[in-house]
Amino acid sequence: MTLTVREALLAFRRAPLLSALSVTTIAFSLFVLGLFGLVAVNLRAALRGVAERVEIVAYLLPGTPIETITTAEQDIEAFPEVASADYVSEDSALARARRELVEFRALLRELESNPLPGSIEIKLKPGYEDAAHVNAVADRLRGFTFVDDVRYGRDWVEKLDRLRGLAAAVGLVVGAAFAVVAVIIIGTTIRMAVLQRSREIAIMRLVGATDGFIRRPFLLQGALKGLLGGLVAVGLSYTAYVLINRFLISASFFNGLQAVAIVGFGTVIGLMGSLLSVGRHLRRV
Repeated sequence: MTLTVREALLAFRRAPLLSALSVTTIAFSLFVLGLFGLVAVNLRAALRGVAERVEIVAYLLPGTPIETITTAEQDIEAFPEVASADYVSEDSALARARRELVEFRALLRELESNPLPGSIEIKLKPGYEDAAHVNAVADRLRGFTFVDDVRYGRDWVEKLDRLRGLAAAVGLVVGAAFAVVAVIIIGTTIRMAVLQRSREIAIMRLVGATDGFIRRPFLLQGALKGLLGGLVAVGLSYTAYVLINRFLISASFFNGLQAVAIVGFGTVIGLMGSLLSVGRHLRRV
């Protein structure tokens, strides 16, 4: 194992320019991916904030007994998707309208009777704000005999779902594209290293070295290049985040797990690039 590590590190000394070029190219590939990741993280946070405002309102028939409403609140809060269910009486609904609808305040004060119905406002648990769960809860609410109507902004919830899907799809495509580019770059540098050491490898085979023994330093070399590229990419992404946060808009950075994932992603694609290249080219040496 010590010999493998030493051979991998010696490869950086044998071809420092090529190694630096590989690490830099990987770093900038992952940096572009990191910038897109920052956009995705902040977009997800924004969508999460919007999703938290998803609310289902069940409007009640006039004259529904308060005992029935209290029992219904408990039943609704027992739904697996529901975080809370709060009853809003007719008087509370009118008071809220007078407080929030400033332009109609004078008109609302002149009302002789309250036209607003009582309602139960339902908030969903995180992860259940998508159209499928919202529709399912709304359908169950319509099954209560004292519920007159259920509103939740169906079109708005469906658009939110489409935005989530679009963000995930674009992230997958961009991530795959940059992974392929990095694998090709690392594979090319490893192939050049194999060809550069072709005579040395031939001698090692003559003295009985197995392909696995010869391959290991190259695999470790590729993994190290990917690891270094990932670390540089995270550093560049953090610099970009600081500049954006200072001069443009308030933004969020990756959490620790996401930053480690970027470095790990770089290491994996470095290993993959080496694995795909070294086996094929060792057969030609």
